[in-house]
Amino acid sequence: MIDAQCLSRAETLPDRLADLAVAALIAEAELTPKPGLVDARGSGAHADIDLDTLRASAHALRPTFEAIARASIGQRPSQALREQLAMIGRAGEAAMLRATGGSNTHRGAIWALGLLTSAITMEGCSASPQRVCRSAGELARHTDRYAPRSANNGLHACRRYDVRGARGEAEDGFPHVLMALDALRAGRRAGATEATARIDALIAVMATLDDTCVLHRGGRLALRVTRLGARAVRAAGGVGTPSGHETLLALDRRLLAINVSPGGSADMLAGALFLDSALGGEA
Repeated sequence: MIDAQCLSRAETLPDRLADLAVAALIAEAELTPKPGLVDARGSGAHADIDLDTLRASAHALRPTFEAIARASIGQRPSQALREQLAMIGRAGEAAMLRATGGSNTHRGAIWALGLLTSAITMEGCSASPQRVCRSAGELARHTDRYAPRSANNGLHACRRYDVRGARGEAEDGFPHVLMALDALRAGRRAGATEATARIDALIAVMATLDDTCVLHRGGRLALRVTRLGARAVRAAGGVGTPSGHETLLALDRRLLAINVSPGGSADMLAGALFLDSALGGEA
């Protein structure tokens, strides 16, 4: 259902959501400093991706998010819609790879923000984040009979380490997106700068997420290093404190030393930033 409070004309919603999804991806990429991740300082633990690559990738995905929203108008979660969106997402992935020269910059974000875009279109912009995430989860639980049989790095990590990964996160209604959104808004209420609130939201996710990007690169030891390091930042008072900031930079050095980048956590932050802007701020 698209409500009048959201927009005066339903046909403008896909354009708006596509713009906000791209903006969320760019905001996540530009946020600095982020441990192990691409940011304004450099490429983090990535040899083939920099900030300009992430910006180009985000802009290349705008038609994908717009098409997902258009396909979702007047719909409810169903297998047919799930399969239609999956086809759009696979075309978006191909556009991403063309824009980046073959680098996987946003495969996880296409999945997460694509489902959230569809759910916002179905539920309306005045819906609560929880309702939107429940709808996205219902959609994710439908099967895609046409999914490629080849496994990507995330699926390999799920099978090797017996975790549910991005699919499980979506099927459960994006609990880590909601966690990041709660942390973001709590930081603002406490008077933190926007950048500090966003980094603390990322750290909250890193402290608990079974991040398959981390597992793929470094296994269970790397995941333990990531989680314990994020918890240490929180215990030190968050990145808005001198101790928390130093602890964050120490975690960054550690992740770079073991060549680990928490890309799954970054996708959850991007999802939270998207919901925050699309649903009109504080709920």
